[in-house]
Amino acid sequence: MKQPHSQPQPRFHLFILLLIAIIATVSSSSSPLDPKQLKALKILTVTKDPCNNNHSSTTITCDDANPFRHITSLSFKNSSSLPSKTLKPLSKTLLSLSFLNCPSLSPPKHLPTSLHTFSSLSSFHRHPLSGVYLARLINLTTLTISSTPIKASGLYVILGNMPNITTLTLSSSNLPGKIPKTFHSNLTHIDLSNNLLRGSLRRSITLLTNLESLNLSRNSLSGEIPNSIGDLTLLKNLSLASNRFSGLIPNSVSYLSQLTHLDLSGNKLNGVVPRFFSGMESLKHLNLADNSFRGVLPYNESFIKKLEFFQVRGNSGLCYNNTVVSWKLNLGIAPCDKYGLPLSPSPPRKEEDSTSEEEEDDYDEDGDKKEEEDGSDNKIVLGVAIGLSWLVFLIVFLILLAKWSVVSK
Repeated sequence: MKQPHSQPQPRFHLFILLLIAIIATVSSSSSPLDPKQLKALKILTVTKDPCNNNHSSTTITCDDANPFRHITSLSFKNSSSLPSKTLKPLSKTLLSLSFLNCPSLSPPKHLPTSLHTFSSLSSFHRHPLSGVYLARLINLTTLTISSTPIKASGLYVILGNMPNITTLTLSSSNLPGKIPKTFHSNLTHIDLSNNLLRGSLRRSITLLTNLESLNLSRNSLSGEIPNSIGDLTLLKNLSLASNRFSGLIPNSVSYLSQLTHLDLSGNKLNGVVPRFFSGMESLKHLNLADNSFRGVLPYNESFIKKLEFFQVRGNSGLCYNNTVVSWKLNLGIAPCDKYGLPLSPSPPRKEEDSTSEEEEDDYDEDGDKKEEEDGSDNKIVLGVAIGLSWLVFLIVFLILLAKWSVVSK
């Protein structure tokens, strides 16, 4: 009688598959680096496998390709030299390249067009980046340049051929020109702070409906804030501080329901402070300082205390209702009088002035005692009176003399 064949257990199959996966993973992770790339990096690192050894000045990240691994990310920190041919062999696989605090370094001659991310922080001070140089990075999704000089006639020279760009930071880079007439619609974050930008806030910005953060602070932008700013319904952070914007805050700002941070300080904005801010539930940071707002601050104490940051100082025409807002909040503006105008503060008395009000009345504007001035005036009046008396006496004497002459004849 034949014995039935024993069927393999499902657990055994599962064990075999798991063992194969582990062997494949170990085999992949132990793959050597591409010889061409290893040769290019030999000056930067002395190790045989730079993927597993990061230095203080260079950080390297590799993929797990087989049979050879490849460099995907390269970061330089506090570096003073970079061999000119180092990056060329990496041009097909390098996705991220960054420089941090490398002021004496020259920009590499060959920037791989494969890059998705490029950043430069406090670097290339002696040899600035050029707009044409950056424009070659056509596959970028993230461009971050801060405290690094850029030579370009304007933003469009840099951004024109970057259709995939989502995050753009070009701050403290002496960048001139105006805001471009068009942007790529994928942008979600824009930081162009502390540059030399001028002109108006163009419609091209407010067409970026995916925008979540916009920082245009510390430039020379002017004109009114466009009403179309309310189209940026996903906006969470908006800073237009330290520019030359004028006019009113548009009511459309109230449409920005996700806004948490708003900074409009240091401009020439005027009119009354909008009441709608108190109804924006997400708002945590509101800075309206150093403008030309006027009238009564339309907020109560509970709204102000709910905010993490609130600033309105530097608006001389603005005042607060002291029946709904306490002076203890130290808002930097005066309380209102019954007409809704700022109360003028009493001028401070000088410390060295210890005279009483009665004593002050004895002095005139020149600081001389009124008593002395009055005495001088009395002397003048007395002199005039004496002169007139002598004149009258002389006239009477002459009349009497004439009568005596007639009688004697």
